[in-house]
Amino acid sequence: MNRILITILLMAASVAGIAQVKITGKVYDEAEQPIEFATVRVLGTTIGVNTDLKGMYELTVPASDTIMVEFSCIGYSTVTRQLIKPTGTVTISPKLYEKSHELGEVVITEYKKQTNTMQGIDLEHTRIAPDASGNRVEAVLTTMAGVTSKNEMSSQYMVRGGSYDENSVYINGIEVYRPQLISSGQQEGLSIINSDMVSQVNFSTGGFNAEYGDKMSSALDITYRDPQAFEGALSASLQGGTLTLGHGTQRFSQLHGVRYKRNSSLMGSLESKGEYDPQYFDYQTHIVFKPSDKFRISLLGNVSINHYRFVPVDRETSFGTANDAKSFKVYFDGQEKDKFETVFGALSLNYRVNKGTDFTLQASGYQTNELVAYDVHGEYWLDEAGAGTVGGELGVGKYHEHERTRLKLKVLDFALKGNTGISYHNLSYGVSMRRESIYDRQREWEWRDSAGYSLPHIADEVNVIYSQTSHHDLSTTRLAFYVQDTYKVALGSGLLSINGGLRISHWDFNKETLFSPRFSIGYVPDGNNRLSLRLAGGLYYQAPFYKEYRYETHDSIGNPYIALNNEIKSQRSIQFIAGGDYTFRMMDRPFKFTAELYYKNLSNLIPYEVDNLKVVYSGRNESKGFIAGVDMKLFGQFVEGTDSWLSLSLMKTSEELNGVKVPRPTDQRYSLALFFTDYFPSVPRLKFSLKALLSDGLPTTSPRMTRDQGYFRQPAYKRLDAGVSFMLVGPEHKPRDGFLSHFKDIWLGVDVFNLLDISNVSSYYWVTDVNEIQYAVPNYLTRRQFNVRLSATF
Repeated sequence: MNRILITILLMAASVAGIAQVKITGKVYDEAEQPIEFATVRVLGTTIGVNTDLKGMYELTVPASDTIMVEFSCIGYSTVTRQLIKPTGTVTISPKLYEKSHELGEVVITEYKKQTNTMQGIDLEHTRIAPDASGNRVEAVLTTMAGVTSKNEMSSQYMVRGGSYDENSVYINGIEVYRPQLISSGQQEGLSIINSDMVSQVNFSTGGFNAEYGDKMSSALDITYRDPQAFEGALSASLQGGTLTLGHGTQRFSQLHGVRYKRNSSLMGSLESKGEYDPQYFDYQTHIVFKPSDKFRISLLGNVSINHYRFVPVDRETSFGTANDAKSFKVYFDGQEKDKFETVFGALSLNYRVNKGTDFTLQASGYQTNELVAYDVHGEYWLDEAGAGTVGGELGVGKYHEHERTRLKLKVLDFALKGNTGISYHNLSYGVSMRRESIYDRQREWEWRDSAGYSLPHIADEVNVIYSQTSHHDLSTTRLAFYVQDTYKVALGSGLLSINGGLRISHWDFNKETLFSPRFSIGYVPDGNNRLSLRLAGGLYYQAPFYKEYRYETHDSIGNPYIALNNEIKSQRSIQFIAGGDYTFRMMDRPFKFTAELYYKNLSNLIPYEVDNLKVVYSGRNESKGFIAGVDMKLFGQFVEGTDSWLSLSLMKTSEELNGVKVPRPTDQRYSLALFFTDYFPSVPRLKFSLKALLSDGLPTTSPRMTRDQGYFRQPAYKRLDAGVSFMLVGPEHKPRDGFLSHFKDIWLGVDVFNLLDISNVSSYYWVTDVNEIQYAVPNYLTRRQFNVRLSATF
């Protein structure tokens, strides 16, 4: 009652002409990101407002000798600011920290609520964790529920039954691309994401907003940081090294990153022995200039050079069971020389009209020059290898594999985006034009000889078992528009968040126009604010990129070649997702349990088969199907002061292919992932990290066959990586002067990749004898390897 009287008196004073004080500002979190829907109120009154979606607020109060302003938000500690005799306009932009509870010397954090389908990922947990690929962001993603990877040398991942090509990636709001001709982890090298430059990672496994493009499975949104002062980071290991340098002032900031990778030691554990000469180099820059408080100009640049050379010598593979063991021996001649060179640049101009409206003009260009060239000749023996087997020769022969494929791809993208805040609504909208130019030249063939006969065997003829050619020059244009509204309001029963949007796109190659409505709803009940609920869905499309509309046909004399299907349609996915989070405390530590159910109805599918990292499409809309599953994740402090998590995914897929119902090529029925961190109480500077993956094997079939003709499953993927790190220099262990005093931290670590030395299968080499009997010889991934690393920040 007293508070209401005070407020009435203040209002009366305002009418009487007493001076007013305007209080404005922006509320941030620890990562310098705006906090939306935070509460800002003047203590002792009922005057208060909520921040908008950009963290901005503004309120007016009568002048007074002392004004106490309180800033609060669910999941954050409350901050109070005292104003002494304020006049005119006062700006307060506080930083709120996540709530914490002191437990001895360990700080335990309460986890934020998630009200949409985008989950934030903290990379700090994994900076000293073992990582065979060297791509830290993607390595973390593969431990998330619904995300899997089958190759530790690759940054590619599959999400909820989708292929590698169904994931969109954005850096600073610009969509980026990956090389198209990658077929194995050895070729891939470095991901386009430099994890040392990242400030924020947001990831959605489905149900993402209309602002994200036409992909069916996931959206990864990366933000590079703006340095506030001089900073740097470096690392070195047996696999390569990185160096990141940054500097910032109030108006200008720059961040540069260089990476070099040469993981020949890791490849040396593969069964194909020879001379591995991989060299991967990457340079990135992020420059920001703010000529005024309203303008922001940013430049993003990337140059990547990945070269892979391999001269094979021999290979010996044992496979089968104890009662049916086989041995495959090959002697090689020839070599493979591949290169993947990409250049990417983006310029963004942002203008903030007022606290609720801003516009961004973007222009970006991407160019890749890819060459896959090999001539490899081999002589092989396939024998029975069981105990007591005598004269168990199953096949002997020769083969010659040849490929010369060059792909040049140029993408120019222009976009205008805007945001407008109106009361509790935030409108986002944008229009874009993309121009794609493709130069494709391919010549690929394989000759096989079994027991002195070329395959396929035709009397008095020498034939190749497989050949393919492609010769295309193509330029196309894509147009897109999106609009979405995010509405957040505090109801009497809880916090409600609603996002609804529409994406429209057109492609002149197939004259197709797509309408993609999407929605998401989040709710945090006041009666139990440990619980947050989510519901999302929409109509999603997979707009065909170059590989998806290529199909094989034959000329008038029967020679095969690749043609382009200008009648191709976008694959369609109707998605529904329901889930939620529940935060709780156990053993006086915070935990969060997340669960999501999802269902995808698929149509206009372009069938494909997966061979290692190579996705081979039919080039036609020939099937339909569905994907359904559940993802669960337990995140928390299994050990005081360190975050760990356990993920479990169960999934079922089905596809009707040529009238036969079969599982999709990505039908991974179960997946279990563990990321665990620990420290030694007697030596707190010594930390232990472990990453474990167990996932079901994928359906596979022999080359140039489809699953409706027959398939089998690969063995389950099982891998355990472990690492131990010691802090040489840290906040509490740093000399006061000298060279080492300039470092924030220095870590020395030892990793063991594939600790259990398990032979995981990436793909199969198929041997065919003259009787048309085929044998699937497994191509195994890397075995146990040791790595030593040194990392530092300054």
